[in-house]
Amino acid sequence: MNSQAPVASKSIVHNYRWRIVALLFFATTINYIDRNVLSFTMIDESFRKTMLGLSDSATLTETDINRFKELMGYVDAAFKTAYALGFLLVGWFIDKVGTRIGFAWSIVVWSLAGVANAFVSSIRGLGLTRFMLGVGEAGNFPSAIKSVAEWFPKKERSFATGVLNAGTNVGVIATAFAVPYLTLHYGWRISFVATGMLGVVVVLFWLKLYKKPEEHPRISKSELEYIRSDQDERSNSKISWAKLLTYKQTWALMVCKFMADPIWYFYLTWLPDFFNSSESLDEKLDLKNIGIPFLLIYLISDAGSIFFGWLSSTLINRGWNVGQARKMTMLLCGLCVVPIVFASLTHNIYLAVVLIALATAAHQGWSANVYTMGSDLFPKNTVSSVIGMGGMFGSVGGILLASTAGLIRVKFGYLPLFIIAGVNYLLALGVVQMLLPQWQRVSLDAESK
Repeated sequence: MNSQAPVASKSIVHNYRWRIVALLFFATTINYIDRNVLSFTMIDESFRKTMLGLSDSATLTETDINRFKELMGYVDAAFKTAYALGFLLVGWFIDKVGTRIGFAWSIVVWSLAGVANAFVSSIRGLGLTRFMLGVGEAGNFPSAIKSVAEWFPKKERSFATGVLNAGTNVGVIATAFAVPYLTLHYGWRISFVATGMLGVVVVLFWLKLYKKPEEHPRISKSELEYIRSDQDERSNSKISWAKLLTYKQTWALMVCKFMADPIWYFYLTWLPDFFNSSESLDEKLDLKNIGIPFLLIYLISDAGSIFFGWLSSTLINRGWNVGQARKMTMLLCGLCVVPIVFASLTHNIYLAVVLIALATAAHQGWSANVYTMGSDLFPKNTVSSVIGMGGMFGSVGGILLASTAGLIRVKFGYLPLFIIAGVNYLLALGVVQMLLPQWQRVSLDAESK
């Protein structure tokens, strides 16, 4: 017995839950790299000509460019349609088969779809591969938020979610530097292949390292007891989507996603074009110099994700109830987004970068707290389903905005789009307050009997 003790002590870790967050952070980073390759290749002339069916020697006219932007809006809508359907189906799938297997399948699907983008030569083909990508990528956040619910007590969840959610910004930063370089030196097709293959590495680490806390050989007994410290987390009741829709808590989360997610998708898709072609800016950016502004924007976004996640958790630790802490943090986030309206009016590119960075940082803080709502208000065994339903509504909002963003951009410029971005968060919070004046947790066990 004593001869085995040294081996056991070497294998036990007392804060293993933070290693899980690190793993989720890197998975989220790769997810956003694969998602955002298109945002940068779409300003490459060769890519535009290929998608429009023009020869390499053809000259792109203003009419061609406007038509391309409108078509890209439809491609983006195809991705978000799949993302919406994928959120709903994958959330159910993950709750059914477990986080470990469900997330692995999602990574494989989105990685294969990412590589497949390199082999298309038409808008129709691109729409199909982006649809496949949307189905796979929909598994990231239901898996990640369910993992956080499994590995963390409530008082740490928003901070943990803020950390993993920061991977979205790191993914955009990495894309902003790597994809322009790959595209300029090796062509846009190589950009899709190189980034798509990163998922293979992630899925191998995921399968090797992830298990539930109760099944993990590396977790200490004290850490497991700490994770289980929320006594109201233990529910084995199953519930249908139809039943989930009868709860105000579900609708509050879905409204938050429906109003805010389209704004984030808009940033991801259209910010490169904004800096490349906005009529208001005196200085324009292209593939050669666009990386630095995106580095600044998304580093600040990372700080916002972590800070607002930390703030919510800190307020709870200082005696605020969970609902008060979440709502106050979300209010601050909503107020920080409002000034983005002026980014579409200023001629100064540096001021535009600052205003957009403030808005994206606030969005990420908002997102970290909204995701945490799922585990605040519902037991662990339904978290993926609830987050999936919220994600579906967010994607539906994204579809509506994506299908019209290109047309709005061509006809009216960026001002209407930035006004929408500036007001949506506060409107969503107002609806949440009407639906949930009290942050009341759903008790499934009581209602299922």
